[in-house]
Amino acid sequence: MTDAIRAEALYAYYGTTPAVNGLDLAVPAGSTFGFLGPNGAGKTTTISMLTTLLRPTAGRAEVAGFDVAERPAEVRRRIGIVFQESTLDLELTAAENLRFQADLCGLPRQRARAAIAAMLDLMELSQRSRVPVRQFSTGLRRRLEIARGLIGSPRVLFLDEPTTGLDAQTRAAVWDHLDRLRREQGITLFFTTHQLEEAEHCDQVAIVDRGRVVTQGTPAELKSVIGSDLVVLRTEDDARAADALAERFGLAAEPTPDGLLLRVSDGATLVPRLCTGLGLTVRAVSIAPPSLDDVFLHHTGAAIRESQAGGHTLDTIGEGLR
Repeated sequence: MTDAIRAEALYAYYGTTPAVNGLDLAVPAGSTFGFLGPNGAGKTTTISMLTTLLRPTAGRAEVAGFDVAERPAEVRRRIGIVFQESTLDLELTAAENLRFQADLCGLPRQRARAAIAAMLDLMELSQRSRVPVRQFSTGLRRRLEIARGLIGSPRVLFLDEPTTGLDAQTRAAVWDHLDRLRREQGITLFFTTHQLEEAEHCDQVAIVDRGRVVTQGTPAELKSVIGSDLVVLRTEDDARAADALAERFGLAAEPTPDGLLLRVSDGATLVPRLCTGLGLTVRAVSIAPPSLDDVFLHHTGAAIRESQAGGHTLDTIGEGLR
């Protein structure tokens, strides 16, 4: 499979501060690719370089087979962009917004009409084509943003935090449309996110921290590196239970307000043994497989969801970088 996007030793500086710091990237064509990291990790700066909005300070990147610095016009003809902040004209209708974008793409009138109709249908907006966008909900506006990004039939669609500000139901609907889009049109979807749940939709995920890709693979591959389940155990006496776990099972337990935390290779097999062998009443137990948050913690030393009380937050990890 060829790569739709490649980056080698990519750098971007703001003054003397490196926002992207020697980033390497390979995105297979036709895949859904997630660029996962906390705010300030360099995600938006990277997408700005890949879409020719920002010239790299150093390094090289290709999109759809063309160098972003040497052949930016060729790159732009082959990509679509959905920005994090909405740039729709609220006073225009849905169809008028798309027609304006078609004009910017230089589409002939007949082809533009066909493309507008196709995109409205794909995003299930045909019945609202003549409705002013100011009357749209946030979710409908996001779907129209995606339709606009597709109007020029791009080979790669970039989406910067595509579901920011949407509720869970609307996020799920947007992802349903994106999945349908990739299946029907075979384009490459590259999106940035700091939401772990969104990364589960991806064929490939790159975890970025402080301007570098620290690991890349399928969600299953990344989680297999952790290789252990998280067991949370609450008993009638957690202090005594912790001693029993160490003495009888050779397990170290971390006490928390929710109970004892254990990392074990096969939680489903171990839990019945714990319940019968501890000699204490077990009041509650849960088992969770490795998550992408665990992967992020493993590679960076900080959880992507850590609270301020525990150290870096989502906003302060990589503070000072864009």
